[in-house]
Amino acid sequence: MDWTEIKISVDNADAESAEAIAHMTVPYGIYVEDYSNLEQEVREIANIDLIDEELLGRDRSKTIIHIYISPEENPREAVAYLGEMLSAQGILNSIDCSSCKEEDWLNNWKKYFHPIEVGEKLLIRPSWYESYDPKGRTVLNLDPGVAFGTGTHETTRLCLEAMEKYLKESDEVLDVGCGSGILAVGALLLGAKRAVGVDIDEMAVKTARENAELNGVSDKIEIIHGNLTDKVSGKYNLVLANIVADAIMLLSEDIREYMADDAVYIMSGIIDTRVDEVLAALESSFEVIDKLCENGWYCLAAKVK
Repeated sequence: MDWTEIKISVDNADAESAEAIAHMTVPYGIYVEDYSNLEQEVREIANIDLIDEELLGRDRSKTIIHIYISPEENPREAVAYLGEMLSAQGILNSIDCSSCKEEDWLNNWKKYFHPIEVGEKLLIRPSWYESYDPKGRTVLNLDPGVAFGTGTHETTRLCLEAMEKYLKESDEVLDVGCGSGILAVGALLLGAKRAVGVDIDEMAVKTARENAELNGVSDKIEIIHGNLTDKVSGKYNLVLANIVADAIMLLSEDIREYMADDAVYIMSGIIDTRVDEVLAALESSFEVIDKLCENGWYCLAAKVK
């Protein structure tokens, strides 16, 4: 059976809020078309000035968010939910649906995913991308499949930057909501002793394990299928949670049980309209030691008081 592709078109100014709503609609990845900074991004990524005429002709004022609904799910419910949530946020939008072969949607987003430099040390390389220059960086080979986490989204990128800043060699790392495994695998490549990743989505668990093998760190990582910390044990020097505000606030109620002395707790996936709410939830138990922000998304680093 065919999958359903849902395309949501919104003004660029509303893109961040619309993306956050889209991520709440499906448990796997989305991809986003945004041509507002086309020339600059092409020069930075590909180091070329010649751009395809078709791309140059795209509407620079709109962002298009692609969501895919499996045959077992009801696309009408997803469209209704999206419409209600976008309207509640005052976001003008148009939503278009079409059928899509599974093999097509599994590969559609790949054309938008190129090697990405993150922080000072990492280069994220799509596993199918052969021509690239690591420029002395540590290469994280990645095939995210349908799991969230490619490094292209601000939430993942900010979390990687914060992780690089606070990670120490021989640290043990817990990644809650690990998705593609990008954070846990990245931590190991940057010197962590051991990592544990957990995700509620079975496909994400499978993908994270495959990415660990792709990077030669399978012997240092455990990927658990579970909800937040319900199947986690032990103490960790660095705890990572690139999820959403509500899940972070719930996680923060008992995450101290899993934090070693002087551990750092890094939270990302927090949109600017929710950051004050998250900070208020942390206030009684944690001291926020760092805030990173990009395009309306926040990443927080904290220690137990």
